[in-house]
Amino acid sequence: MKNRRLFWRIVDQIEAMISGGDFPAGSRLPPERELAEIFDVSRPTIREAIIALEVRERVEVKTGSGVYVLEQSNLSKADMAISAFELTQSRALIEGEVAALAATSITDEELEKLHSTLIAMEKGDYTEEADEEFHRIIAVATRNKAMLRTVENLWSLRVSNPQIVSDYGSVCAKSNQSKILDEHTAIYKALKARDATAARAAMHQHFNRLINSLFDALEAKALEEVRRKASEKRGLYSLEGVLHRPA
Repeated sequence: MKNRRLFWRIVDQIEAMISGGDFPAGSRLPPERELAEIFDVSRPTIREAIIALEVRERVEVKTGSGVYVLEQSNLSKADMAISAFELTQSRALIEGEVAALAATSITDEELEKLHSTLIAMEKGDYTEEADEEFHRIIAVATRNKAMLRTVENLWSLRVSNPQIVSDYGSVCAKSNQSKILDEHTAIYKALKARDATAARAAMHQHFNRLINSLFDALEAKALEEVRRKASEKRGLYSLEGVLHRPA
């Protein structure tokens, strides 16, 4: 699972090469096989990096043609406007169905891999990587490449959008780790029982708790801002402040 983060280093290197002119706008990136040789990584790692670059709108994948570098000035940065609430709602709806479908086709080997991620979460080892791997295994178990691609794209957005990273960071503190583990365990048990309805419900419950946590964090932040502004006005208008102000 530790190696699951390798593709982000490849993303950084390719972006640096794009910015440096090695891969100018409009040009086509080398084939997947060549990129794997250039960066000395596996082809699946290159595929993950390309997905992340596509989500960041640095490249465009043209089926049957190749991967092309986009003009930086033409980037809409639309993903930067997506909120954590929008992303979480999308993940809930999509991954709920992913879990339901996976429950009908998941293998014993995949269940063992899922259990390994739970152990890693419980130990606190590479928690974010374990979380990502957990959701990816379920997507793979659907035997539907479009669903897998969608889940991977959503995760790439979750870890590449600065505002979403910040918002998620405010609710994924250690105090919530036990809840996260319990929710993932419930999903695992439903999948192990091959119960599609329970798997969907468990996935929905996981994301519903996350959405509510995001709202709680937003309310706390708003309240803190109100208190800050009130404190500033108190200092500005209080008689004590005025009377003791230097002449």
